[in-house]
Amino acid sequence: MNPSSCWLVCEDLGGLRSQARGLAEVAGIAAEERLFTPRFPWSVLAPRLWPAPARVAGLVPPYPELLIGGGGKAAAILAALRGKARRVIIQHPRMDPRRFDFIITAPHDRLSGPNVFVARTALHGMTPRFAAARAAWMPRLAQLPRPLVSVLVGGSNGRFRLDAPVAEAIAAELRTMMREDKVGLALTPSRRTAPDVRAVFERVLGPEGAYIWDMKGENPYVGMLASADAILVTEDSVSMVSEAVATPVPVLTIGLPGKSRRIREFTRGLIDAGRVRPYRGRLEIWPVEPLDDTAAAAAAMRQRFGW
Repeated sequence: MNPSSCWLVCEDLGGLRSQARGLAEVAGIAAEERLFTPRFPWSVLAPRLWPAPARVAGLVPPYPELLIGGGGKAAAILAALRGKARRVIIQHPRMDPRRFDFIITAPHDRLSGPNVFVARTALHGMTPRFAAARAAWMPRLAQLPRPLVSVLVGGSNGRFRLDAPVAEAIAAELRTMMREDKVGLALTPSRRTAPDVRAVFERVLGPEGAYIWDMKGENPYVGMLASADAILVTEDSVSMVSEAVATPVPVLTIGLPGKSRRIREFTRGLIDAGRVRPYRGRLEIWPVEPLDDTAAAAAAMRQRFGW
């Protein structure tokens, strides 16, 4: 059984969209995205102060059988729709968990209850795509030496800084690793990576023979995950780290100036579990197992609703 209809309710942010979409896909549920961007004055007010949260988000009846929300603003919207649909919220809702039918949260949120599932990583739909992506991209990356290190680069946000000077230091370390450890290197920026940061990596690593995506044509992200012998990822993105550890290869996190208690606790949990290590300028290889709790979260949700 599946719900007759499902909406994915979240702000138009890549990490939130990826989690909601991944949960629905892995659960085998067809879903329609209902993205929202609050306008003034709601954009400057806490969601709990919105007089009609669903209306602020542009949601009007008839409502679907299932609502999957991501993030705190979506939590306020779903809480206001109690009794209108079954409601699943991803991330700590910052309100009484009894106001939701099912909650998927992280270990550092320290939330528990009969309707709570604790996922060790962010949810996503990458794992089912790895086999096809590897078959498609291994030939395209065949000219690079092995072992192949895929580097996933994020960007500055409200917690961490990744500007041109920081990129210079990272690029110099990557160049040394290429020379000393004789590795091939494939690097993909994200849409948050500033143009001058991309330019640094191209200038420093291009002459060394690295493959660097120019942001044109097909995105190699999934192919690089699936084809790598090891993965380096900047620590600013929980989503990218989560997708990296879903592969069967070692993952090293590249530190950035800044701080985030939530992200540091997330990373520390993976380090303590032996799944990731901090990047210290050289390639490290150790035995690991893929880590992806999305399927378990989807199964727990379906069991909760008797599907």
